[in-house]
Formats: sequence, structure tokens, C-alpha cells
Amino acid sequence: MEPIPLTATLSADDLRALRVAKTQLESPSLTMKLAGMVGSPVEKLISSLPAVANEKIADATQIALRKCLQIALRTLGKAEPSSGAFDKPSNLLHKLAVATTGAAGGAFGFLALPVELPVTTTLMFRSICDIARSEGEDLTAIDSQLQCLAVLAMGSLPKAGSAGEDAELGYFIVRGALAQQVSKASSEIAAKGFTAHSSTALVRLVNAIASRFSVQVSEQVAAKSIPAIGAVLGAMVNTVFIDHFQQMAHGHFTVRRLEHRYGQEAVKAAYQTIDVSLDA
Repeated sequence: MEPIPLTATLSADDLRALRVAKTQLESPSLTMKLAGMVGSPVEKLISSLPAVANEKIADATQIALRKCLQIALRTLGKAEPSSGAFDKPSNLLHKLAVATTGAAGGAFGFLALPVELPVTTTLMFRSICDIARSEGEDLTAIDSQLQCLAVLAMGSLPKAGSAGEDAELGYFIVRGALAQQVSKASSEIAAKGFTAHSSTALVRLVNAIASRFSVQVSEQVAAKSIPAIGAVLGAMVNTVFIDHFQQMAHGHFTVRRLEHRYGQEAVKAAYQTIDVSLDA
């Protein structure tokens, strides 16, 4: 389908879809969600983590993202088994799977991080891909796969009312900051295929995503560090964790679907006019 001219106005249905997407993208932060669940400020819990926590979290995050990237590269150009481009995503099944890994991590504590996080992140990445497919993305395409990976960098977006005159466009700021790196990585993969996994552009993209994703991982680990709750809390935290990123994915790929039809500028302009605080 050819894009509608940029001067076009979104249909009523598409405006409603964009409103839902903005609500998802500007949902309460993961910090607030976890604090509400465990009944304690996440920042305080982070400060109580072992001294080596930051290094361990950074290493585990890099390993997890590289595993997701390998999955993406292996599946490029392969036909999807889905019966239809807009099939409803299996969000609940992915939540149940991630809850199981969270239970194991909660039972074994911080020591389980190097094993649990790559599994959890891979399951989350597959869920994000499933959501992307449900919004019409072609998962055999390089850009679509990298956009799925980029969602992991969107776990903490500036919200309306934050400092800065462009805070209400936080989603577009974060997305724009990654756009050039996604484009360069896409070009290298197109030229080199699977052997591009260690290319400079891909390494830079993974590092950029890791620097943002590791913040949410730190919050997740901290929330699961409360003593004497163990597996139950681990499962609950992981469920909140994946649900947060599923919302980001739904919002992001709805915006991209509308952009394919109306153009980026028209969708961004419509996004700015929506006041999601009226829905509260």
C-alpha cells in the first residue's frame, strides 16, 4: 500500500489506535511498577545490591542481547510459520514462560543472573517479535528484527511533564537516537549476512541498547533481592518486567504501522495532539 500524503488526517480508528499506543508508551515507569509491587523504593533496593552487581549486570545484559541478535540473524529471510500477518500475539504464553525463569532466579538469588537473564531476555525478544508481526512487520526483514531489539532500549522513556520542552516526545527522542545506528547495522547485515554479527555498527547498536536496558535489569534484580520471598517474588517481578516491554512493543509497532500508511511526520504531529492524561 502506498503511503497516504503527509497532509492527510488519520482516520478515527487510527487515531484511537495511536491514542492507545501513546498510553502504552507513556505508561508508568518500570521503577514505579516494581516499587508498587514490592512496597519499597527500587533505588533503595539497588543500593543494597552487592558491590559487584553493576559489573555482573552489565556482563549478563551484553550476553543476553548478543543471544537475541544471533536469533535475529539466523531467522532473517526465513518464512514465518504464522498463518496471518495480523494474528493476535501470544502475550500470555510468553508471560508464563518468563514467570517460570523468574521463579528459578528468585529461588537462587543474584547468583542465577548470568543464567536466568539471557533466557528471560530471549523470551522477551521473541514476544516482542510476535507483537511486531501482529502489527504487520515483516520479520524476515533486517530492519524489523533490529527494531524488535531496539524495543529493549525503550523501557524508560521521558514522560510528559518531565524537564525539557520536548519531554512529551520522549519516545521519538529515544527512537531517533537509535535510528542512525539501526540504519548502519541494517546496511552491514545486508552486505555481510550472518557474518556481520561482530561488525562495528552492530557492536555499537548493541552497546547503545545495553546501556539503557541494563538500567531496567538493575531494577528487576533489585526487586527480586528482597529476602525470604524467593521464587514467588521472582515470578511476579519477571511478569511485571515482560508486561512493561510488551506494552512498549505494542505502542512502538502501532506507531510504525501507522507511519507506513500516513508517513512519519503526520503520525508524529497527531501524536503530539493527544493528551493521554484525559484518559486517567
